[in-house]
Amino acid sequence: MPRGRYSLLDPHHRTPFAQEHFQCAPGPSGWRYVSRLTTPSGEPSGSVDLAIDDLGRPIRLEVHAAGWQVRGAALDGVTWVRTDPTGSHATEGNVRAHAFTGTSPAFLIATARLLRLTPSASATRVRLVAFTDPVLAPRTVDQSWALVNSEAHATDNGPLTVDEYQVTALDTGERHTVHIAGDVVLAAPGVELEDLESPPSAFR
Repeated sequence: MPRGRYSLLDPHHRTPFAQEHFQCAPGPSGWRYVSRLTTPSGEPSGSVDLAIDDLGRPIRLEVHAAGWQVRGAALDGVTWVRTDPTGSHATEGNVRAHAFTGTSPAFLIATARLLRLTPSASATRVRLVAFTDPVLAPRTVDQSWALVNSEAHATDNGPLTVDEYQVTALDTGERHTVHIAGDVVLAAPGVELEDLESPPSAFR
């Protein structure tokens, strides 16, 4: 069960805005990731709880940030309920999309698991609903994912396979690279792995 800490950075200015303390593990029906977020000064700033099934589809999502809350799952595409800080107003949304995304590294793992790309495959298009900080506003985004390299590295615990993905935002053409080992993001725009207490889990 990997357990550790990510730094979340402004992708343009490289200034940290949160620490994400996480643990995750594969299970009999998929994979689950839970985390709590703190500000750089250590104040609580939110949480993420994501569970996906064996096919990578989100079966439960709960995100908290700045008093806002989103709960969602794959249902007729993806469906969610977003609640304001007072709890008096809830809005429901539904989009013909494949999954969710956001600032948490959990969403990168989940998307990679959903697509199950191979290095020889062409780029695959995916539609996601992104919940943007700080108020978890929903936005539909289209991305293209390609697995450009998969390389095994020797470690004290045996070989560790690192997958390198090229992700393209189809509305802007902006490209970036994501490195994933098992169920841990090693590097991505706005994400730095600061601490890892145990090796990544390998998906079956």
